[in-house]
Amino acid sequence: MSLEFPSGTVSLNSRFYIPRLPIEELAYAEMAEPGSLICIKAPKKMGKSSLILRLLARANNQGFRTVTLNFQQADKAVFASLDKFLRWFCANVCRELQLEPKLNDYWDEDMGSKVSCSIYFQQYLLSALESPLVLVLNDVDWVFEYQEIAGELLSLIRTWHERAKGVEIWQKLHLVLVYSTEILVPIKLNQLPFIIGLPISLPPFTKEQVQDLAQRHGLDWTDAKNVESLMAMVGGYPYLVRLACYHLVGKGGLEGDLEQLLQQAPTETGIYHEYLRQFVLALRDEPDLGDAFYEVINATSYVKLEPALAYKLQSMGLINLEGDRSTPACELYRLYFRQYLKTSENFDSDCFNSNIRLANRHYNQLRNSFKELE
Repeated sequence: MSLEFPSGTVSLNSRFYIPRLPIEELAYAEMAEPGSLICIKAPKKMGKSSLILRLLARANNQGFRTVTLNFQQADKAVFASLDKFLRWFCANVCRELQLEPKLNDYWDEDMGSKVSCSIYFQQYLLSALESPLVLVLNDVDWVFEYQEIAGELLSLIRTWHERAKGVEIWQKLHLVLVYSTEILVPIKLNQLPFIIGLPISLPPFTKEQVQDLAQRHGLDWTDAKNVESLMAMVGGYPYLVRLACYHLVGKGGLEGDLEQLLQQAPTETGIYHEYLRQFVLALRDEPDLGDAFYEVINATSYVKLEPALAYKLQSMGLINLEGDRSTPACELYRLYFRQYLKTSENFDSDCFNSNIRLANRHYNQLRNSFKELE
């Protein structure tokens, strides 16, 4: 059997892509609607890019034009002002469509950047296209770091989506927003969540989907115990499951020894060590985030964290978040990070400083609670 190492997007012709029904059919149907807006939210490594690839393929087959903008590709200088950001935004859409930018013909400083951007889309970009346009905005999380720009961009998208209900030319624009964390910016600015269009969340694999993936790798897991054992360690997280299947059948791998793989999983000799080590390095740079996660993995039940910390840990795929209740995303993370966050030189070895940070966080939570009561 020809194996594929699980890295990045699963190609369109891959036998190892597991359909996420009925999510895909809902997304396909919504995308075909005039002026549609789809918001896809899921932690990293949950299959967002693979789903987007299939959405774009469906759109191309239906005769739509497609453009994908990844906000990670924008230079930091682009976020210096709203005007600079929206000009970059428009110029890159035109570049992907192979249209001459002509920004100065439609940009008016007196009307403002948002109005100029809307006029540019309506009178030039959408008017120049004979077919509908599917515009995918990927890694929107990057814009969230710039609250003023993020709030203006999201309100602009809301306006475009609303215009499509009454203005025909805006029905040619089909938007797809892709992000990993909760959109906090509008809550802070408007006291209202950003809820428009079709929200789509990608959940972990079910037992049936894990068994399907195992069979596609040639594993004869007719006994449900193997699936249950793997999911007890890594949950249904697609990347973790697929990496296990790859090593169980790969040349020079563990030759089907699931028990050995699971014993080694939370250690330096395990197949996940290099992947998990990246999180240790990332958490080193944000001690408050590391302290919050360490609190979660050492709790006997759920933990209530500050929303910003909880959402960031969720976006990294490290915790499950139900309401304000945080729990480790899977047992692998609990076992691995209990050991490596405690002993890692990357974290503050002074327990006193760590306790002070935790005390300050709890104090702020109590203070906010009292403010709400007042």
